[in-house]
Amino acid sequence: MLRMRQICLVARDLDAAQADLTTVFGLEVCYRDPNIGRLGLRNILMPVGDNFLEVVAPMREGTTAERYLDRRGGDGGYMVITQCDDIAAARERVAALSVRLVADMGQGEDQGIQLHPKDVPGAIVELRQNHGADDADPPWDPAGSDWAPARRLDVVSAMLAAEIQTGDPPALAARWGDVFDRPVSTSDAGHPQIALDDATLRFVPIADDRLEGLGGLDIQTVDRARVLEAAESRGCRISDDLVLVCGMRFRLV
Repeated sequence: MLRMRQICLVARDLDAAQADLTTVFGLEVCYRDPNIGRLGLRNILMPVGDNFLEVVAPMREGTTAERYLDRRGGDGGYMVITQCDDIAAARERVAALSVRLVADMGQGEDQGIQLHPKDVPGAIVELRQNHGADDADPPWDPAGSDWAPARRLDVVSAMLAAEIQTGDPPALAARWGDVFDRPVSTSDAGHPQIALDDATLRFVPIADDRLEGLGGLDIQTVDRARVLEAAESRGCRISDDLVLVCGMRFRLV
């Protein structure tokens, strides 16, 4: 099992990002991590189906998040956090690939490893093992103990794909494929992609001045008219299929 359980964005202004995301997509905040302040960050998590969209923002100078904002020229994609069922095997696999860890977290059934972005470029990659993966509303340690009441499914209902832009899509897709032990295929549009159990990771050429990074999300849309109207009111609408929120291209599917 390998799921795209959480996508993390980074923003300079957390309150503004929250207002845009909740207004445009009808999402609700389920959790704010009280421990993330020790890293100089604030955050919010919002359920999208039974997965999560997170936004982090720096509270002080000198954080990794602030440096990332400076390097990529503003708000945008930051992390791809996956759920696997064997973290020990994942740890051995990335070690064999000479991938360094920037964090090794947790114990027992709830563990995670965060990979060094110089060894796996494109986004900060995290693999996590979490108890209760087969439950109806599967628990997810980063989202607290009671996330389900905040789930809203009347506007959007799932994150279907993450899009990483890069100067060499085939090479980066191959690296991620090795890390996840998943094959690389080709999308209908000719882009290399990796199928997870609930979503797709797609690797595309750099399409803007943001350089390499997590640039887009495909989102299952229940009420497109509602999304587009709200996006228009917030100045986020690009087309009938695309809105730009928190520096991310959200493709309405």
